[in-house]
Amino acid sequence: LTAMGEPSMDPTMSADSTAQQDSLFSMTDVFLISLITGLFTYWFFFRKKKEEVPDLPKMQTVAAPVRDSSFIEKMKKTGRNIVVFYGSQTGTAEEFANRLSKDAHRYGLRGMAADPEEYDLSDLSRLSEIDKSLAVFCMATYGEGDPTDNAQDFYDWLQEADADLSGLRFAVFGLGNKTYEHFNAMGKYVDKRLEELGAQRIFELGLGDDDGNLEEDFITWREQFWPAVCEHFGVEATGEESSIRQYELVVHTDVNMSKVYTGEMGRLKSYENQKPPFDAKNPFLAQVTENRKLNEGGERHLMHLELDISNSKIRYESGDHVAVYPANDSSLVNQIGEILGTDLDTVMSLNNLDEESNKKHPFPCPTSYRTALTYYLDITNPPRTNVLYELAQYATDAAEQEHLRKMASSAAEGKALYLSWVVEARRNILAILQDMPSLRPPIDHLCELLPRLQARYYSIASSSKVHPNSIHICAVTVEYETKTGRLNKGVATNWLRSKVPERGGSGSPVPERGGSGSPVPERGGSGSLVPMYVRKSQFRLPFKPSTPVIMIGPGTGVAPFMGFIQERAWLKQQGKEVGETVLYYGCRHEREDYLYREELARFHKEGVLTQLHVAFSRDQAEKVYVQHLLKKNKENIWKLVNEGMAHIYVCGDARNMARDVQNTFYEIVSEFGSMSQPQAVDYVKKLMTKGRYSLDVWS
Repeated sequence: LTAMGEPSMDPTMSADSTAQQDSLFSMTDVFLISLITGLFTYWFFFRKKKEEVPDLPKMQTVAAPVRDSSFIEKMKKTGRNIVVFYGSQTGTAEEFANRLSKDAHRYGLRGMAADPEEYDLSDLSRLSEIDKSLAVFCMATYGEGDPTDNAQDFYDWLQEADADLSGLRFAVFGLGNKTYEHFNAMGKYVDKRLEELGAQRIFELGLGDDDGNLEEDFITWREQFWPAVCEHFGVEATGEESSIRQYELVVHTDVNMSKVYTGEMGRLKSYENQKPPFDAKNPFLAQVTENRKLNEGGERHLMHLELDISNSKIRYESGDHVAVYPANDSSLVNQIGEILGTDLDTVMSLNNLDEESNKKHPFPCPTSYRTALTYYLDITNPPRTNVLYELAQYATDAAEQEHLRKMASSAAEGKALYLSWVVEARRNILAILQDMPSLRPPIDHLCELLPRLQARYYSIASSSKVHPNSIHICAVTVEYETKTGRLNKGVATNWLRSKVPERGGSGSPVPERGGSGSPVPERGGSGSLVPMYVRKSQFRLPFKPSTPVIMIGPGTGVAPFMGFIQERAWLKQQGKEVGETVLYYGCRHEREDYLYREELARFHKEGVLTQLHVAFSRDQAEKVYVQHLLKKNKENIWKLVNEGMAHIYVCGDARNMARDVQNTFYEIVSEFGSMSQPQAVDYVKKLMTKGRYSLDVWS
C-alpha cells in the first residue's frame, strides 16, 4: 500500500523516470492522478455544499428567542401599555394579574399578563418608550419569605441589578399569609427595590393576607389602584365593567384521539412515554407501593404512603417536598355535567382570542370537558368574585342575578355577603349551581373562568440515604361539614387515600405505563399511579452530623423528622459521630393518633433518637402541647442551643403551634441568656438568619 501511495505524494517523479519504465509509469500515473483529482473535486464541492446550506437557517433560529424574550417589543407590536407580571406558586397571583390586565380596557388602556420567567426583565428600563406605560407586579411569597419558582430569576436580577429605572412607573400587590414569619416578604422587597433603582411608584403597596380574606384585600386595593392610574395618566373610565371572553370554543367532531390530552401537564402522551428530567410540567407517574392507616382510632384518617421512584433519576434530600397532582372526585364532575346538561366526553379546545398571547389555552387542549374538570380545573374551592360577576349574566332569575352581582361588587354590603355566603359557607361551584336553579352557564365559559387545579405539596417523610428509590408521605384526610350541611372533602388527601398499592417489589414501574393504553382511569380512580415531582427545600440537616438537632413536629408535622432520624441512624451506621437528636412530638390521644409509635420507640431504644418527648393534648383535663414540654425541659434546651450550637426545626401548623413554639424560645432565651424580651427576639431572629432555626409550616 505504501508503494502505491508514494507516486501520488510526489508527482515530479514522472519527469525523472527511465525509458524502460516510461510506458508502465505513464499508465499508472494517469490512472492515479485522474482518481485523486476526481476524489479531490468531489470532496471540495461536497464540503462547500455542506458548509453553505446551514448558514441561513442558523441566522433565523438565533434571532427568534431574542425577539420572544422582549416584552417591550411584544407590547409595541400589540399596542399594549400595561404589563402585569406575576410571581405565582399556586395560581392565585397569576389569576389576579389576568384580572388587572383585563381591567385596563375600561380606561382606554391595553394590558397583558406576563410570566417573568419568560422575559428579560432588564427591559424594564425601556418601558418608558411606550406612552402611558405601567408595570404592575402581583408577587406571592412562598415558604419562609422566598420568591415563587417562576419569580426566582427576577428576584436574583433585582438583587444584582444596578439598572437605571427612573423612567419606569410601577405598582405592587403582594400575596402572603400573616401566620408566616416573613409576611409578604417578596411583595415588600420588589416594591422597595424598584424604588431604590429609581422607578416611580404610582400607587401604594398592597398586602393581601390569605389567612384573612385575600379576595377582599385584592378588591379593596384594586378599587383604589385604578383611580390612581386614571389621575396619573389623565384618563377616565370608559364605562361599566363588561364581560369579555378571552377564549373561543372550538368543538372537535372528527379528531384523532391520539392528539387529545388526557390529563398530561405538558407534553402530549408524556404519561405513556416517560422521559426525565421530571418537574412541574413533566411529572413522573409513581406507583404507590404502600398505603396504610397510621392511627388506631378516632374519626380522622391519617395515612402513610410510599411512592416508587425507581429508574426515574429523581433525587431528593431529607426535608424536601414532594408535589402531587391530584384528580377531582368523579361524582362532583358528573354532577356538574348533569346540572349543565352537557356531554362531558365532548372533545374541544379553548383558543385564546389574542393571537399574540404566549398562553394559547387556559389548560392543555384539545381535551374533553371531563378531563378538564377532573385534572385541570379547581372545582372544590369557593370561586372568586370575578367568576361570580361573569356568571351572573347567565342567571335567568332577576333575584339570583342581583345576588351574584352584589357579591362581586366592591360595596361593603357586597363584600360581607360574599364572605358569608361563599367563603364562610365554603360553597364551591357545584354548590352555587345547586343553590341557584336559574344559573346555567355554558360549560365552556365556566371552564374558562375556573382556576387551574394545583399540585399539593407534602414534606417528604423519608431519607434518600435509606430509601433512594422511594418517597414517603404522611398526611391526614381532610373532610368536614359546611354551614349548608354539605360534606366537603379535600381533593388530594381523599384521592391519595383511594390509591390501591401496587404489589410486586421495587422494580421499575415505567414499562407498565408504556404502550397505547391510556393511564387516565387509573390516575382518576383508585389505581396506584401518582403524578409527582420533587421541590427542593431549605429545610436541611446540619452539614456536620455531630451538631445536635432539636425537632418540633406535632401531628403530621413529624413527617420530615422521620427522614431526619432515618438519616442520622444511617450516618451512625457509617461510623460517623452523630450529635444529640431530640424530638418533641404531639398528638391528641396516645392510643388513637400517635403516629409512627413503633418506629420512634425503636430509634429511641437504639440511641439514635437521644430524647423523645411526646405531648398528648387531650388525654387529661388540661391540654398539653409541645410548647409546654419545651418549657418543662428549658434548661436542657438552652444548653443544647447555647453550648451545643444545636439546630432547631419546627414543622406543622403555622397559625398557632409555630408561633407558640417561637414565643417559648423567646422565654427560654430571655431567662437563661439573661436578656430582655427584645434582645431574646433578636437572638432567635439571628438563629434564623444563620440557618439554625428553620421552619416548614402551613396554615
